[in-house]
Amino acid sequence: MFKIYSPTAILGYGFPVQSFYNALEIKPDLVAVDAGSTDPGPYYLGKGISFVDRGATKRDLNYLINMVHKLDIPLFIGSAGGCGSESSVNWTFEIVKEILEENNFHMKVAIVYTDISKDKIKESIINGNIKNLDGSSDIGLEDVEGITNIVAQVGIDPFIEGYKKGVNIIICGRSYDPAPFSALPIHYGYSKGLSLHLGKILECGAIAAEPGSGRDGLIGVLFDDHFEVFPLNENRRCTVTSVAAHTLYEKSDPYFLHGPDGVIDLTATTFTQKDEKTVIVKGSRFIEGKEKWLKVEGAKLVGIRGVFIAGIRDPIMISQIDEILEIQRELVRENFRDIKDDY
Repeated sequence: MFKIYSPTAILGYGFPVQSFYNALEIKPDLVAVDAGSTDPGPYYLGKGISFVDRGATKRDLNYLINMVHKLDIPLFIGSAGGCGSESSVNWTFEIVKEILEENNFHMKVAIVYTDISKDKIKESIINGNIKNLDGSSDIGLEDVEGITNIVAQVGIDPFIEGYKKGVNIIICGRSYDPAPFSALPIHYGYSKGLSLHLGKILECGAIAAEPGSGRDGLIGVLFDDHFEVFPLNENRRCTVTSVAAHTLYEKSDPYFLHGPDGVIDLTATTFTQKDEKTVIVKGSRFIEGKEKWLKVEGAKLVGIRGVFIAGIRDPIMISQIDEILEIQRELVRENFRDIKDDY
């Protein structure tokens, strides 16, 4: 079996310390974390900066680097710095280097840039080597002008190549969300379909649990013919509904999930409740693509952002507002207790 620890939905979002120590006792074979999201919009890719606070990112990385050093296992980071641009990868590397120096750790670190030049994109347009995603309009040479950063969403290959070179920590630019979680088990011969499907579930941390949270972790365990997933927090549980629902998260097709190397085929996938907290998943397969295509993302200035303040009208939430606020205060105390600033 192969055990993977996903500490949080996005590096810097934090996680309960007790969940971390529960993971440490399980002794995972890999710690992997997705650091990126397109949810905040194109601004951060356009500027090449992180949408997550540096102090919060360092807090998470300090725990994770200490864990992988203690257990002598790798740490894989995908879409570093939020958007995965060269500047974001370098930003993450500086934090990692700082932690290694402060702890006097001697670990081998690889950084993977996934940026593509505008000239390369123009050349691809001219040669017909760019195709549109479903529902998107044609891209022309004039569309490339003004773009500040362009990144390609890479798959599992950079993580496998780095690991084969003896690297302890891989900081990768923009990457397919399941890639950092699935690369190593695929390298060791586990089912590509099961590995990538598990990566799809783990990449958002405990969002695949009930109650869901992007600020908590999950453990995934791969076997030859299935995988299991369960939370690290005693107040959460994975259910057939929560795991199946997250499989469909951000996907337009419930059966075929497209990625850089091919398609995850879920037509024969089954979800079974093993115990109160654990779900077993079987039957996920992988269809190798005849060609390898990389999704490309770019951003340029087209306008000014606005800020909208929302109110709460849900009577159920309003009736529980005091409890909800106290839970949020406790989360802030837990995740940011290492920050000395008082505000």
